[in-house]
Amino acid sequence: MSNNNIEGKVVVITGASSGNGEATARYLSSRGATVVLGARRVDRIKALADELSRKGGKALAVQTDVTEVDQVKQLVDEAVKTFGRIDVMINNAGLMPHSPLERLKIADWDRTIDVNLKGVLYGIAAALPYMTQQKSGHFINVSSVAGHKVRPGSAVYAATKTAVLVISEGLRQEVKPYNIRTTVISPGALATELPNSITEPDVAENVRKFVQEVALPAESFARAVAFAMSQPEDMDVNEILFRPTRQEL
Repeated sequence: MSNNNIEGKVVVITGASSGNGEATARYLSSRGATVVLGARRVDRIKALADELSRKGGKALAVQTDVTEVDQVKQLVDEAVKTFGRIDVMINNAGLMPHSPLERLKIADWDRTIDVNLKGVLYGIAAALPYMTQQKSGHFINVSSVAGHKVRPGSAVYAATKTAVLVISEGLRQEVKPYNIRTTVISPGALATELPNSITEPDVAENVRKFVQEVALPAESFARAVAFAMSQPEDMDVNEILFRPTRQEL
């Protein structure tokens, strides 16, 4: 590894077809990391992998639905089969179908739990056996400001993001014998496709307006990932909570 602690690392990223995942893949690849891209939209991640490869990087695209445990395992297995190891697992895939509970959007609740919570657990399950065997590795799990502060209309989303915090803290304590690092990144408003997952038109309009007014670019998230990764191996950055300077809540 180089002195930036990023170059040469094999990084698996879920939700890599857009937003934070895509920005992180680009940012880490530009700093010498090998990136393995997982997402449902295979055309997008293949195009991104081809682009990064043309620029001299190493990239692999694997179609992945994080709600399917076998597909997440295949993503990580392909990374190890192709590049020999996995150094960082970024459990980034997520959605945000906000709505008041009284509207009883039960299908949205189920999707949110399946992607935001089970998807993280499946990523841990896929990567942890390799990292314990290596006695090294780094989990980066994505929570949210909503994991720290609940607002009307965000109860289920906030519950999943709070759960990511709790799971990550439990993981942090359990993996000490294996020299594995754990980081939770909790961003505020970012310019991503998350608002597109909102199925209630009035809620979606309000969220998009808020995002347009205050959101940071997705590269802000990528820089947070790079900061956590680039610390010396004996330093474990456990949580990064950040917001746009203009964001109040």
